[in-house]
Amino acid sequence: MSEITVTEIIAIVFDFDDTLMPDSTSKFLAARGLDPAAFWSKAGALIKNGYDQPSAYLKLLLEDVGQGKPFGMLTNGDLRDFGASLDRDFFPGLPDFFDDLQKLATQPFKDIRVEFYIISGGLQAILQGNPTVNKYFSGVYGCQLGEDPRTGVVTDVKRSITFTEKTRYLFEINKGIKQSESEINPYLVNEDVEENKRRVPFRNMMYVGDGMTDIPCFSLVKKLKGQAIGVFDPEHPGKTKQALEKFLIPTRVIGMYKPRYGPTDELGALLRAWVVQRATGIQVEREIAAKAKSTQ
Repeated sequence: MSEITVTEIIAIVFDFDDTLMPDSTSKFLAARGLDPAAFWSKAGALIKNGYDQPSAYLKLLLEDVGQGKPFGMLTNGDLRDFGASLDRDFFPGLPDFFDDLQKLATQPFKDIRVEFYIISGGLQAILQGNPTVNKYFSGVYGCQLGEDPRTGVVTDVKRSITFTEKTRYLFEINKGIKQSESEINPYLVNEDVEENKRRVPFRNMMYVGDGMTDIPCFSLVKKLKGQAIGVFDPEHPGKTKQALEKFLIPTRVIGMYKPRYGPTDELGALLRAWVVQRATGIQVEREIAAKAKSTQ
């Protein structure tokens, strides 16, 4: 009987806003005539009053939905349409980067595949409306708004993703739980799955994010033998200080880089090198296992 060939998965998991493109929610606010700075200032006041970060901005957003209000009779379809308009807003090097990494894992390697995921505190409907996201990403997790079944107008928060909630979706990816399945049964992530049966081992996982909300994911992935990389805009002094004090000194990430994904950019080159290194490691692990089996 011939041995069954198993394709091993390397997963790169991204935050979205300020990691793959400038903040999409702020762009949406501006497109609807709102001042993003004023909006986020109000959200900050709610956070100081005990609101979780996503709950704060989602509350403010929903307050501006309705006849005669800034967002009008907003639907998830409207959000998806807006996401479709953002395809030119990705940071330099994207989307060619995604094709490059998938090729690197298949040439000269065999039965290894790279997959991409997004875990974001942004609006999932905006992300899912984007053609590039739909083309390259195997899973997209973000905040969701519920709709009035009669009109389709968004009325309430269906799902809010806090910084600790993000780690749930890392485990769903790790265990191979399909997004469609977890949305019906969120308790699936708690099912016990033996380590050797998990679809994406954490050692095959890279997490890429830009902010404080990504710290639990940085820490979890690194603790479980994966890798984490931070991105930041050096033109903003606050981001530079945060990168040093919150990410680099505590060694939560292996480095902080500008969000530039071309083959000669620091971040783009490092991610390409990591994929080759991990694919090579998988190949070596296979050969060692095969030799051990042959000597039994």
